[in-house]
Amino acid sequence: MLRTHTCGELRLDNVGEEVILTGWVQRLRDKGGMLWIDLRDRYGITQLTFEDGVTPAHLFEAARSLGREYVIRVVGKVIERYSKNDKIPTGDIEIHASKIEVLNAAKLPPFMIEDETDGGDDLRMKYRYLDLRRTPVRRNLELRHQMMRAVRAYLDEHYFIEVETPVLIKSTPEGARDFVVPSRMNPGEFYALPQSPQTFKQLLMVSGFDKYYQIVKCFRDEDLRADRQPEFTQIDCELSFVTQEDILNTFEGLIRHLFLKVKGVHIEKLPRMTYADAMKYYGSDKPDTRFDMRFVELNPLVKNKGFKVFDDAELVVGINAKGAASYTRKQLDELTDFVKRPQIGATGLVYARVQEDGSVKSSVDKFYTPEDLQAWATAFNAKPGDLLLVLAGDKDKTRKALNELRLEMGERMGLRDKNVFSPLWVVDFPLLEWDEDSNRYHAMHHPFTSPKPEDLELIDDRPGDIRANAYDMVINGVEVGGGSIRIHDRRLQEQMFRLLGFSNAEAKAQFGFLMDAFEYGAPPHGGIAFGFDRLCSLFGGADSIRDFIAFPKNNSGRDVMIDAPSPIADAQLDELHIKMKNLPS
Repeated sequence: MLRTHTCGELRLDNVGEEVILTGWVQRLRDKGGMLWIDLRDRYGITQLTFEDGVTPAHLFEAARSLGREYVIRVVGKVIERYSKNDKIPTGDIEIHASKIEVLNAAKLPPFMIEDETDGGDDLRMKYRYLDLRRTPVRRNLELRHQMMRAVRAYLDEHYFIEVETPVLIKSTPEGARDFVVPSRMNPGEFYALPQSPQTFKQLLMVSGFDKYYQIVKCFRDEDLRADRQPEFTQIDCELSFVTQEDILNTFEGLIRHLFLKVKGVHIEKLPRMTYADAMKYYGSDKPDTRFDMRFVELNPLVKNKGFKVFDDAELVVGINAKGAASYTRKQLDELTDFVKRPQIGATGLVYARVQEDGSVKSSVDKFYTPEDLQAWATAFNAKPGDLLLVLAGDKDKTRKALNELRLEMGERMGLRDKNVFSPLWVVDFPLLEWDEDSNRYHAMHHPFTSPKPEDLELIDDRPGDIRANAYDMVINGVEVGGGSIRIHDRRLQEQMFRLLGFSNAEAKAQFGFLMDAFEYGAPPHGGIAFGFDRLCSLFGGADSIRDFIAFPKNNSGRDVMIDAPSPIADAQLDELHIKMKNLPS
């Protein structure tokens, strides 16, 4: 090794030792007669010291000529530091250097390689290899590494076997758009990159591998946002001879294990909420339950009082922001503007304050008597000082808008603490959802999800009322995992395909291999997949999964560091039998 120690390990016990360190010059402080260099590597920072008259003149000048991010090797003696630094683990010592070797000079970096940098997102993504030198970014990847180790340890302990599945597969029509790969040896035909290993893990169950897992790359060509990347990582799992209860218990155990091993946080048994209750009380199938503020429906209390907005509405519903009655008119106007934003879509906001004397004052006082408003307060279980916020309109749209308002109020009131974790299971999803544009049902999860056995009698007459044998794990308002008990019977799978609008020929062309496999003794099975990047960002207290991916894409799906995607040579296109159309400029 070129070094005897790292830049993070020397302590007072090492005083007097001759050591060799290597690393990058973090910063240089030149006080004329004294010179200090902070030397950094992956493990930490150690201070080097040079003193005019004590350090040989040539060495002093060599140190003075170093620049930021120079890669150097230093020989020196460990001494006790006179002015100690309790901000770093090595802050009690420093190195009195006797030799410096420049291993590689460096250009001045385009941004500061510091915890708090002056580089914007685009610049840091272009020079991601420099951004990765920063301590917060490195710690994110160290957290990811810890998470991966803990996942494997838990699943190994529970007799899961890790099996790799293909990356070049067949394109399927359900879900997001596929990324496709042309086949040179099969002109005019294409592979797809897997959105998940769904069919392969089911085939592994048919093969008798009763507990499979894989920490696997998946690919979806969809619009990007903070918690989406075109390529992402899943903890993908499948089990045979299990019920939904078995799967919930097994993977609740995994999450509790991760919190304990990685965060040192003990999580109690996860509560369960039906999809119907999640939508009714939170307006979302991934409710943030770190705070209460559940929806209260007001239809019987507010209709037929002459207020047209409420009279004409399918649903009148609100939340109680406890202690927020002191909100000013300006703050209430801000909330009104917030819910009227196009992406939220409410037409307005009604509010009511519960005064210190218990009376209620609202923005629609002229339509409602004091007794009417007291009935509102009772419905919300409101106390003096509380603020009631009410929306009205189409049922689904209004619940969605109120969910956004609830989250906004949770943020403003400091109720969404990133150091507090509130996981739960959401169960009993609808099996199907109707799509007006295509005039047919789509699978809410995927076509292989099994219906609840007690709902099978609805399959011919009321398919929209069938509940899925499916479940999602939600933490702090983020869906971190989801899965289902699968269909393992060919006849039921064929019925499902028909419900989804597949002809027999289409079903056979897309999934014939799976249907054929079901005829060779497919066991009952089910599984779950966790968004590993999302879990990492949640554990790390960040909003974006990009912070926990070594080389992420930007919001346009580009890697600006290597400039991908990019055109390919005409000769390659000819080999692949691909002809380019005139593209829009």
